[in-house]
Amino acid sequence: MSKLKTLSFLTALCAISTSALASLQPLTIYTEEFFGADWGPGNEVKALFEKANPQCTVIYKVFDNRNTMFNRVRLEGKKIPADIVIGLDNFQKESAAKTGLFAKTAVDLSALSLPFDWQDQTFIPYEFGQFAFIYDKTKLTNPPQTLKELVERQDLRVIYQDPRTSSMGRGFLVWLNQVYSQDQVEQAWKTLAKHTVTVGKGWTETYGAFLKGESDVVFSHSTSPIYHQLHDKTDQYAATEFSDGAVYQVDTISKIAKEQVNQCADHFIQFMISPEAQKVLIPKNVMLSVSSAEIEPHFDELKAHQFEVKAINTDKVSEQDIKAWTEKWQAVLSQ
Repeated sequence: MSKLKTLSFLTALCAISTSALASLQPLTIYTEEFFGADWGPGNEVKALFEKANPQCTVIYKVFDNRNTMFNRVRLEGKKIPADIVIGLDNFQKESAAKTGLFAKTAVDLSALSLPFDWQDQTFIPYEFGQFAFIYDKTKLTNPPQTLKELVERQDLRVIYQDPRTSSMGRGFLVWLNQVYSQDQVEQAWKTLAKHTVTVGKGWTETYGAFLKGESDVVFSHSTSPIYHQLHDKTDQYAATEFSDGAVYQVDTISKIAKEQVNQCADHFIQFMISPEAQKVLIPKNVMLSVSSAEIEPHFDELKAHQFEVKAINTDKVSEQDIKAWTEKWQAVLSQ
């Protein structure tokens, strides 16, 4: 091939490549570390989604936790560059909705399979978990049967998370305030404080302390023992199941309201609840699937059990409730 023909060929190839890049629709996603870190499911989900939707290219902005992420969303307001936010939970969605920054999706909710009703078209569940206390069966042979028993039993060393910094801690705060009447809550916190080892900033440090033997129980999700079964090849860990009712944490994905609609946003959200994405998300995040499809036997069995569990309806828990309950908790611990 002559130099002139070679140059013409390369110029044409470059023009085609540039045109292809220009046709890609960037999709900017804010997410927390558990999803977007290298060890999380984000990169694999991105690869699968882009293969199925070659017109879209996913760009993650990863935050250390969902509280930091939500604060950034509120700070940026209508100037936010993100198209999607992954990781706000059911106890944050009221506050998120009040910002006016989120838009309804066109996602088909009939694709959801959950042990509770979900009608919100703006905040779409992509995983959920039942809160529970985790214990070592080889060390604790008489686990508590109710949340009230756990609070009262001074022989149990307890670790949980700070509701000001942790979504897990916020979940425990809600749970205790649902089980106890408001005139009993303050005393419950005082009683629990007497045998609480520590209140940690987040789940990672508190669960790590439990594994080191610093407590008898630690607040987590009922899925945690599955992680140990699959990765550590041990069934020595178990989750409590309290007769006074369970509380769920529901992690959601939502899109930012913008004048110019990003067509890739709804496609990505719909993809997140598809069996293909769920098979990546669930084992890595150690949560339960929102899909009716078979994901993995251990997770599938536990999810099926959720439809039989007595659950506490937390739909009416408001932002003001959580703020007031947190202040009461903080006041008790500072005494």
